[in-house]
Amino acid sequence: MSWAGPEDVYLSTSLASYLDKKLLVLLRDGRKLLGTLRSFDQFANAVLEGACERVIVGELYCDIPLGLYVIRGENVVLIGELDLEKEELPPNMTRVSAAEIKRAQKAEREADNLKGTMKKRMDFLDMD
Repeated sequence: MSWAGPEDVYLSTSLASYLDKKLLVLLRDGRKLLGTLRSFDQFANAVLEGACERVIVGELYCDIPLGLYVIRGENVVLIGELDLEKEELPPNMTRVSAAEIKRAQKAEREADNLKGTMKKRMDFLDMD
């Protein structure tokens, strides 16, 4: 019976298996980046080649090109390999321009702010 030492566990959880593969990286601030992993270090700092930020608002999406992109490891929440054989998005999603997605983001933020304002007013009135 063989025993797996700590170094074996480290190797199995390393980002090395993702090198030269297309990945989706979810960041702490909620951004979603796609790109090919070209390099990384022991702190999970990573370099993506051909990176883009995927912005999704409702059923609209846009991939904003970023080029070669360095990600600080402490900002990474999740890294996953994309299956190139499968569709990345559901069929109901519509690709739009960067300008259109920015307008949709602004409208979504304004709607969220309005909801927050209305909730505060309702909470104020609800004085059980």
